Amino acid sequence: MAMRAETLAAINMTEAEMVKSLIKDVQDVFINMVGVEDLMHLPIQVDITTHFTECLTAMVGLAGTYNGLVSVHVPWGLALSFTSLMLGMEVTEIDDDVNDAMGEIANMVAGSFKQHLSKGGSDIQLSTPSVVNGADYMVTSGNDIENVTLKFATDDEWFMVALSIED
Repeated sequence: MAMRAETLAAINMTEAEMVKSLIKDVQDVFINMVGVEDLMHLPIQVDITTHFTECLTAMVGLAGTYNGLVSVHVPWGLALSFTSLMLGMEVTEIDDDVNDAMGEIANMVAGSFKQHLSKGGSDIQLSTPSVVNGADYMVTSGNDIENVTLKFATDDEWFMVALSIED
């Protein structure tokens, strides 16, 4: 679903610029934090109202000139792989290390992206990361929220990164 013109005007970006910036921020975070250099953006945008199975969602809120949420939705196996790469050791179960690693990824993506919303991003504060995981859950955003959700792939698995901005 395309973002409303009013929202794009308020943040002074086109949707294409927003998507391009978010893709670059995600790829940079994964190169620098996780060591994954072959992360591929899949050109299919999906709606944030999504049902997740055996997945972990890390979220960081944006508050200030612009309010919203950056969320990273990762299947359990991929969350274990990313955490193992970040820590330099094998991680075999979803635990506090995985929650911390995925929360830090969401935090870094949000911190990078807020720089595009305003000069230096100093007028936008980030919340402490929150992590939810489960065998079966849904994530939805509220009314008057604009969403851009992107799909990324590494090898045979994929995950999503979503940006929600209050209209």
